[in-house]
Amino acid sequence: MKVPRFGVEEWLNVHEQSASYDLASVSIRSMALDELFALTQTDGSAFFQKLQKTTLNYGWIEGSPAFKEAVAGLYERQSPDNILQTNGATGGNLLALYSLVEPGDHVISLYPSYQQLYDIPKSFGAEVDFWHIRKDLNWLPDLDELRRLIRPNTKLICINNANNPTGAVMDRAFLLELVDIAQSVGAYILSDEVYKSFDDSLEVPAICDLYDKGISVNSLSKTYSLPGIRVGWVAASPILCQVFRDYRDYTLICAGVFDDMVATLALQHQEAILQRNRELVQTNLKILTDWVDQEPLVSLIAPAATSTSFIQFHLDQDVEELCLSLLEETGVLLVPGNRFDIPDHARLGYCCDTATLQKGLGLLSKFLKKQV
Repeated sequence: MKVPRFGVEEWLNVHEQSASYDLASVSIRSMALDELFALTQTDGSAFFQKLQKTTLNYGWIEGSPAFKEAVAGLYERQSPDNILQTNGATGGNLLALYSLVEPGDHVISLYPSYQQLYDIPKSFGAEVDFWHIRKDLNWLPDLDELRRLIRPNTKLICINNANNPTGAVMDRAFLLELVDIAQSVGAYILSDEVYKSFDDSLEVPAICDLYDKGISVNSLSKTYSLPGIRVGWVAASPILCQVFRDYRDYTLICAGVFDDMVATLALQHQEAILQRNRELVQTNLKILTDWVDQEPLVSLIAPAATSTSFIQFHLDQDVEELCLSLLEETGVLLVPGNRFDIPDHARLGYCCDTATLQKGLGLLSKFLKKQV
């Protein structure tokens, strides 16, 4: 089994630690434990005293009962038995793909999206067709194209919602059409849902709540600002979860006891975290869109109040060379769009510290003026 290099992660692995102004990360500004404790009104001393007395064995294999109950509460139709803890959303995606995809299967994947969702099925011997996002549709894909791609033997449709890198969101009406198309041939839908939209005008249900063959993957990394604990989950029907359990024993066994404790604390107080992050998204998105409005060399289809955005440069330069020069001269880090097979664009994560965003955008403008 061979897989190509993971374009985005390869870029970040090489350059992230050298950046002074990281506008590449698409988590909402990560929290330290002291901020988490303050937000959740938790006595940190009591938390660590409990940890000190907790045996660091394998813990709860599928996630603690409290964790599973908290995650189930995020959905309309899921119970704790429908939740399996994973090593981040990457672990959840891998679990679902490893469990379902076999050589010769037909898979349709949104493209571009998170690279796992198309290159892992290819590595398992599946035939993968791309369902392309379209700029003229505000970075959404065309459902009629999906109807042309679907086959009687299509096994799986992979999406991420909101989309990485653009921040475009499939709403309830769109998803219901998608489910109808999948249901017509009995295909599964795997939906990576790590980016929450804070646009209150949009209704964005989880795919597992709309379809009995829908598989929702999520984590604490993006929406909940805790990527460092590497905790995610899969939410799916009891039948699918039973299939996943067999494969999960080969890929994870369990997450860490400490990680489960932190994840459970965050999810039990998710409203406080979501309010913190809503304010940051709204504040920083306005800063970004105001900057784009006054920057003649950049344009943007604004994301649906998610933490990732995809700007376009109006310059006749290779975008990866441009991003490398930007980093070397200013310390500002973006992800070049060629890593998503879309030239002239770059992923810009605007939900960092507000001061970092403002400084980084200012330096980016000065840099762009030198390129003309």
